[in-house]
Amino acid sequence: MTTVASRLPGRGRRGGWLRPNLGSLAFLAPAGLWLALIVLYPAIATVRYSLFNESDTKWVGLDNYREVFSTASILTDFRNNAIWVIVFPFFVTVIGMILAVLTDRIRWSTAFKTIIVMPVVFSATTSGLVWQTIFDIDPHVGVVNAVLETVSDWFHSPGAYPLDSAAGQTVKNLAATGVRAGPGGTLVSISAVMPGQVVKLGLLGISPDTPALLHAGHAALPAASAGNVTGLVWRDFSPSHPSDKTSVFPDEDGLPDMHLSLLGAGGKTVATTTSAPNGQFQFTGVPKGDYHVQLDSGNFTAGFNGTFWLGTQSLTPTSRLSQTAQALLSVPLVDIAMIIAYIWIWAGFAMIIIGAGLASLNHEVLEAARIDGAKEWQVFRKVTVPMLTPVLVVVFVTMVINVLKVFDIILNMAPGSSQQDASTLALDVYNQGFTGGLHTGLASAIAVILFVLVVPAMLFNLKRIK
Repeated sequence: MTTVASRLPGRGRRGGWLRPNLGSLAFLAPAGLWLALIVLYPAIATVRYSLFNESDTKWVGLDNYREVFSTASILTDFRNNAIWVIVFPFFVTVIGMILAVLTDRIRWSTAFKTIIVMPVVFSATTSGLVWQTIFDIDPHVGVVNAVLETVSDWFHSPGAYPLDSAAGQTVKNLAATGVRAGPGGTLVSISAVMPGQVVKLGLLGISPDTPALLHAGHAALPAASAGNVTGLVWRDFSPSHPSDKTSVFPDEDGLPDMHLSLLGAGGKTVATTTSAPNGQFQFTGVPKGDYHVQLDSGNFTAGFNGTFWLGTQSLTPTSRLSQTAQALLSVPLVDIAMIIAYIWIWAGFAMIIIGAGLASLNHEVLEAARIDGAKEWQVFRKVTVPMLTPVLVVVFVTMVINVLKVFDIILNMAPGSSQQDASTLALDVYNQGFTGGLHTGLASAIAVILFVLVVPAMLFNLKRIK
């Protein structure tokens, strides 16, 4: 007779639990061995290396960890990681939620989702290089600066002959024949002129690549005209006579579209005009007297030259804070640019996860809220979002784990001059351990700290998923 005890698991059989599960263990053993080799052993080895010196020959205890928290560049890594953790997960979750709600309401949702999710399939390296071009400082290359240049030109039109202040160009560099630097970035004729006379204004330092010169004609002195002040403004450089800076030669170009003013007594403007393609200009009906001709400062106003989004300049908080606090709280523009690029990559992922949660909501509750008179915004804020909270938390924490380890987009998107200011802990592990000399002890200490930071978020996320 079969007893109850003989039917209980592990009883009445030889081998207990092991024997019936040998097949499963045999299938799991290769994977378990491989997992131990690529995960468990490196983790233990990293902790060990962090307690030894760089050559792995001497026990140094916690010295490497002390160095981590006393090195200015590594403290910058902590600041950058904090910026990423605070800014990126919030914005990518909010944008993903907005996109998920939108796709739930449009007819062409499939095409819309495809476009938004497409960046996920690109590597962060590829995306970083793409966005490096988008944020290029040259408005003719970078889309962002091209848009800003268009808006800037609406309010502050650049002159026909803009000076590059970054290269040290000033109106003083332009003065050549019969002209001197005047007040407020202007150029003024040296000698006084009376009606019926001709004035020559020759300029140096005008680049032949200036767009205004594309329709310039050959310089030629105009004839004197009774009752009028005539003159010529030209690029005073002749390939055939490079040392002659007083005469006008046929191989010299006039300066078209130059805005000029006629100044009377006390520097008061009595007339204005614009030069012709060959550089000639004329003020008509001028009363008797002594005058000076002025080249207006607007001719030399530089337009928008681009913002270096990938540079080290920062959005610094109020100056009332201490220098240390400002250094810790300032946000480099390069961080903002890279966060935007990273949001472009991961917004589609967030949209898909949140969209799946949105599809599983009890729509009867939403309809009941609408029947009770709630507006769409009220339904979204007070019903949809609270019901989506578990999904939103999972997405948020997943993105926190993601950006704690952010590495490749910084390595490829931030230029060398900004690399240190944009560095994170994960990137510093690479730099300390594999470039510029091996610092295995310090790199391992940073890796252990990064692991300690990631584990709580990972465990919290696993608990939420369950």
